[in-house]
Amino acid sequence: MNRWQAQGVSGGLADLYVASHETSPRETYRAAGRQDFLNRLTGDIRRPGFAMVIAETDHLVGCAFGFPVRGDGLWWLGFDGALPHSIEQLTESGGVFEITDILVRPHPQDQDVARRLQKRLLTDHQASLGATLVDRADRPTLTALRSWGWLDVGEIWRPISATPLRALVLPVGERTAARLEGLAHDAWTRWPG
Repeated sequence: MNRWQAQGVSGGLADLYVASHETSPRETYRAAGRQDFLNRLTGDIRRPGFAMVIAETDHLVGCAFGFPVRGDGLWWLGFDGALPHSIEQLTESGGVFEITDILVRPHPQDQDVARRLQKRLLTDHQASLGATLVDRADRPTLTALRSWGWLDVGEIWRPISATPLRALVLPVGERTAARLEGLAHDAWTRWPG
């Protein structure tokens, strides 16, 4: 989906967001979470190269969206420590695509949907590496991403967040995975316990 198509289904995407996240039973919290999601989506839609893939049956089952990371390295600004050279090279070459959100309705039969959506989004954009940021307190998301092959490469401080965010990457293809092979061990040793 392109940005205009995504705008057209933003209400359905917000409903999917609410359904895919565990929230407080209070309606005010759900409404705030829904509006925050819509605000973030609106900002992402405006970014150059924005793209989205969706999965649907008789209803919207899931989606993944994001945009290409610019080759100037600004996406990694605030990275704690030295950025691994292989990631720096992939960023400079334009081979990194940020996945800003993956949403899937919680249903046992849809467990593989998120993995397929992320793979499709990255391969459609000929990315060598997926990248995402996750609040370090969001253990369910971090656990899910790690189980799907994402590697935790460190922390990034962003002005919009009071705490550092975990930076995760997903190699696309065997060649990229080989370039990043040493990161998995380093990432696990840096993971806060």
